[in-house]
Amino acid sequence: MSTRSDEEFRAEAPARTSPLLARPGAVAGSGPDAGVAWHYGDPTGEQRALEAGGAVVDLSHYGVVRVTGPDRLTWLHSITSQDLLGLAPRTSTELLVLSPQGHVEHAAGVVDDGESTWLVTEGSHAPDLAAWLDRMKFSLRVEITDMTDELAVLGEPRDAEGVEGEPITWRDPWPRTAPGGTRYGPADDEHPGSARPWRLVLVPRAELPDAVASREAAGWRLAGTWASEALRVEAWRPRLATEVDHRSIPHELDWLRTAVHLHKGCYRGQETIARVHNMGRPPRRLVMLHLDGSGHLLPVAGAEVRLPGTPGLDGGAPAPGRAVGVVTSVARHHELGPVALAVLKRSAPEDAPLVVDCDGGAVSASQEVVVPGEGVSVDRPAARGPVGRDVTPRGPGAPQSMI
Repeated sequence: MSTRSDEEFRAEAPARTSPLLARPGAVAGSGPDAGVAWHYGDPTGEQRALEAGGAVVDLSHYGVVRVTGPDRLTWLHSITSQDLLGLAPRTSTELLVLSPQGHVEHAAGVVDDGESTWLVTEGSHAPDLAAWLDRMKFSLRVEITDMTDELAVLGEPRDAEGVEGEPITWRDPWPRTAPGGTRYGPADDEHPGSARPWRLVLVPRAELPDAVASREAAGWRLAGTWASEALRVEAWRPRLATEVDHRSIPHELDWLRTAVHLHKGCYRGQETIARVHNMGRPPRRLVMLHLDGSGHLLPVAGAEVRLPGTPGLDGGAPAPGRAVGVVTSVARHHELGPVALAVLKRSAPEDAPLVVDCDGGAVSASQEVVVPGEGVSVDRPAARGPVGRDVTPRGPGAPQSMI
C-alpha cells in the first residue's frame, strides 16, 4: 500500500487554515487533517466530551460539492455505487466512485435538500471529484460546483438527520447495513460503530467561529481531530484519505454495508463488485490493532505490519518476520490506549500476534477482526450444485471431479 507524506497532502489540498487554530492551546493537525486543530490542549478531555455527546469538531478542511439540476439523482445513480433514484430530501447515504477495475477513487457522504444534492468528501479530493463529475455530465441537465470555499464542515455526535430550517446536514449511516448492501463484519447491533452517533453540518465558512461559539454557549466543548479520529478508529469506520490506496476495493474495508447497492443497474466498476461478492474473496482485509503502549512507541500511517520474526542463532539478531500489511490510521483512545486500523493480506492468520514497525523500534499488536479472512459476506450466494454427470461443486473442501 502506498502512502503519502504531509507535504503531498498539503500540495493537493487548497490553502485553507481554520480561524479556530488561533484559539489558545490549539495544536495544528497534519497529513490529511492539516489546516484544522489536532487538539486544543486537552485531547483526553476533548475525547471524553465528544464520546459523551457534548463536543463539536472543526472539520473545515473537508470538501463540499453541490450538484443541481433536474437530472442530478438519476445521473449520480447511473455513475456511482449507490442507489439514489428514490432518495428523499434530508435522507443521508454515501456513495463511491470506482475505477473500471472496481478500485475506490472517491467517496462522499450524500444528502439532497430537494433542490440540490450535496456531496461531502475529503478536501484534497473535492476538486478532482467535481472535475470528474463535470466530465461525465455530457448533455444532461446538471451543474456541478465545488463549494468548499463557501462552506465549512462541523462534526457533531448526534444521530439525527437535518430538519427544515437547519443547515444542510449529513448523518453518517455507518455501520447500518443499507438496503441493497451487505456486510462481512458483525451484525449492525453488535458492531462497535453502532455506539458512535455522528453527523456533519455545513455552515457558511465566514460564520464558522459563530457556529462553534453558539454550541459552546449551549455547554458543548470544541474538540480536535485527535478525539474524532480515535472514535472513528474504535468504530472501524473506513476513511478515504487513510484506508484507501490505489488497489482498494470496498469489500476489503466492509464498505458494502453503507456505500454499495448490489442490485442496482450497471455502473463503472460494478463487475468487480459483483464478482468478488459472488465468487471471489477480497485479497486484503481491514483489522483494528491493539498496540502495546508500554514502550511509548507509536507507529505512523504507512508503517509495515509483520508476523513476529524467528529467534536469531547463537544469540544473534532475530530474523525479521514476513510483512503482511500496513497501518492506515493510528490513534490514542482514552480507554483503549493506542489503537490503529490496518489493511492486511487475506492470508495473514486471524489469531496471529503481529509486530508493527516504529521509529526507534517496533511494537507488538493484537488484531481484532473487521473483515474475516474467509472473505465471505453474510449473503454470498451458495455454491451451485452439479451441472453435469462428471462435474461437482467447487469451493473450499469440495471434492474434485471424477474425470
